[in-house]
Amino acid sequence: MFRRAFGRASRRQFVKGSLAVAAAVPLWPQIGRAQERQVNVYNWDTYIGPNTLDEFSAATGIDVRYDLYADNAEMFARFREGNPGYDVIVPTNDFAQRMILAEMIQPIDKSRIPNFSNIDPRFQDTVFDPDRQHTVPYFWGTIGIGYRKSAVSPPPQSWGVIFDRSEAYADRISWLSEPADLIHPAMKYLGHSINTDDPAKINEAVELLIRAKENIRTIAGDNGQDLLLSGEVDLALEYNGDVLQVMEEDDDLSYATPQEGTILWEDSMAIPTGAPHPEAAHDFINYILQADVHAAIAEYVYYALPNAAARQLMSQDYLSNPAIFPPEAVLDRSEVALYLGEEVNRLMNEGMTRVRAA
Repeated sequence: MFRRAFGRASRRQFVKGSLAVAAAVPLWPQIGRAQERQVNVYNWDTYIGPNTLDEFSAATGIDVRYDLYADNAEMFARFREGNPGYDVIVPTNDFAQRMILAEMIQPIDKSRIPNFSNIDPRFQDTVFDPDRQHTVPYFWGTIGIGYRKSAVSPPPQSWGVIFDRSEAYADRISWLSEPADLIHPAMKYLGHSINTDDPAKINEAVELLIRAKENIRTIAGDNGQDLLLSGEVDLALEYNGDVLQVMEEDDDLSYATPQEGTILWEDSMAIPTGAPHPEAAHDFINYILQADVHAAIAEYVYYALPNAAARQLMSQDYLSNPAIFPPEAVLDRSEVALYLGEEVNRLMNEGMTRVRAA
């Protein structure tokens, strides 16, 4: 079994302190090609173990250039005009599908990733990447409601606690800022599939959000968990892992997956088209899938593992935590977002603009 190597608040402090410099320096193609024993990784902030990169370099002799992005939109924007020099990226399901269709991600050579066999069979195929031809699962999770137990009673069971116009928690709620992360939960609350291209249903969700906004303290980036921890809000629409991090720092915080179902997300490792070091990229992905490596990262980021071999190394506290692995009944009512085309993206973005302006 693994034990968390860092104390309270250490995960976010460590990553932001030690990796922010790399994130601030632009990566140009010639940098990637100057050193052949190098892999250039572009990943989410606070999404790797504190020793993972050093241990990979020690095991393989491959240097790692590690840059950070805050969300899928930021990552995608850097690839619109071509690959700026990265070998491994970690897009979420709908963005991965979008990039596959646009030929921005190249096929994976599974013969170079023998540890792919560690992946749980249920994750070895997916609607957004059939037969896993382009992506390898990294972590998965949910979007739900983080809350302060002493201020919110009873515990949230429905999306209505943050979308209804009740004044019970007025000015004590934060929402995520990425359009799909906000509009999709509203659609679940209304009983709609998140994978609809019906403008009327999307607009219904947007109108719900506009009506509810008067009770919202802030539309945050990806820091609702910090607002919970500081006491600025009592309810936060957030990613489960982010709330789990601050739950370690404050026993009064908790996380709920609403009974209407939630949004399941999956981040996958992929090799972008034009990667300067594709062999090193395959080596990096294969290393991450090693059971002990993937388990150590999971102990740090506290998201759900799609790696069956790694799960066998995890503590019972992790495996039985409903904030990490929701009840099957909730999962049965939940959905993975798919890429539905640019027209739907336009409707979502315009809807978010209307919500912000309301």
